[in-house]
Amino acid sequence: MTEGALLNDRYQLLEKLGSGGMADVYRSRDLMLDRYVAIKVLRKDFSANPEFQNQFRLEARAAANLSHPNIVTVHDFGFADNLLYIVMEYIPGKDLKQLIRELGRFSVQDGIPLLTQACAGIGYAHRAGLVHCDVKPHNMLVSKDGRLKVTDFGIARALASIATSERIDVVWGSPLYFSPEQASGEPPSPASDVYSLGVVMYELFSGTPPFTASTADELARLHISARAIPIREYIPDIPAALEEIITKVLSKEPAARYRTADQLGRVLLKFGTQPDPQPEPEPPSQPVITLKPEVAERLAGKGRQQPVQQEPAPQYYPPPQTPQAALEPAAATDELDAVEEIDWVSVGLGLLAVLAVGGLIPFWLMVYLTYNPPIR
Repeated sequence: MTEGALLNDRYQLLEKLGSGGMADVYRSRDLMLDRYVAIKVLRKDFSANPEFQNQFRLEARAAANLSHPNIVTVHDFGFADNLLYIVMEYIPGKDLKQLIRELGRFSVQDGIPLLTQACAGIGYAHRAGLVHCDVKPHNMLVSKDGRLKVTDFGIARALASIATSERIDVVWGSPLYFSPEQASGEPPSPASDVYSLGVVMYELFSGTPPFTASTADELARLHISARAIPIREYIPDIPAALEEIITKVLSKEPAARYRTADQLGRVLLKFGTQPDPQPEPEPPSQPVITLKPEVAERLAGKGRQQPVQQEPAPQYYPPPQTPQAALEPAAATDELDAVEEIDWVSVGLGLLAVLAVGGLIPFWLMVYLTYNPPIR
């Protein structure tokens, strides 16, 4: 297929955007809808495989049903000039692999927003029951305004229908980003995409994948059994929390990773919005008091360590509350004491005086009547 060719009298190929072992990608024009599109034309040896054709149609239909801001939209697919092709949304920009090559590596501030977008798109596919199977930076397109979109959903699954003897290393998946279970020939799961996202994270921040080798078999062995070099050895100032996330998603066992890309995306989003921990303030230093030697010796008990006696805090004790029942016996006792203290001698003399005065009253009355007789 050459530039300027017309597919099914509708799509005109304008310029080649890229080429790989599986397909060529062209910027094209949809003459019917008058819009630019990207068309991926698969190689002739794949297009001629009946099993692959059937599986490709199934996967293309499933991918066309995905509608998400972080997924490249599939508009159409077909067969022309003995070649399979798929028509997709055209994204002006570069793929993430190109950007890593140009920049060397991304800072945490620049890389986290891109990764959360990738997780959002792949996580949406997981909820729809689709596994990408070929997550890699080549399949992540970044527009000029920073929007990331994931592409090529289902193509790796379509390639699985080809007999093993007909696969070639450059086509069947991407050994650099394989999960251990894919490298072992086991069916992939959403956790497999999470592992591949972890490989992309490692490369995004360090500038190199966690495993490199000259052959696909050696790469597969490394993914299955080898431990990646801690990313802190490449980037000493990487946050410890981010290093723990990367280590978790690169776990060999799928159950030890995040189960879906949505879970990983939420963790990264929370990590990206948390402020950097602030160092705790140091306690104020105590003033240094210098004592004279004789004073220090006296306070120290002439060389013996004396425990510091702290003056106890003043305690407040409320006045005791005397119950009413206790007051009554006390009052009765006071009355008895008062009775015992009476001077009976004085009382007796007083009574005698009263009797004496009372006895003189008749005498004085008689004297009065003698000198003053009543008038008859």
